[in-house]
Amino acid sequence: LLARPPGRHTPTAQFNLGICYKNGSGVVQDDAEWMRWCRLAAEQGSVHAQFTFGCLYGNGTKVAQDYAEAVRWY
Repeated sequence: LLARPPGRHTPTAQFNLGICYKNGSGVVQDDAEWMRWCRLAAEQGSVHAQFTFGCLYGNGTKVAQDYAEAVRWY
């Protein structure tokens, strides 16, 4: 499907690839890859990825609950 990973300046594509890993859409479901791609997208400014990380840290889903980290991403 993808011959090479999305480029450095494509946070939307990175986030979408992460969602594919989260859901197992076209790839083997893998939470670690989902988190990796989502974090990369968040660090590059994807508001969807940033909101996702805010929710994960705020709720303690897949990561240790950390309100300060949640606020950082929201």
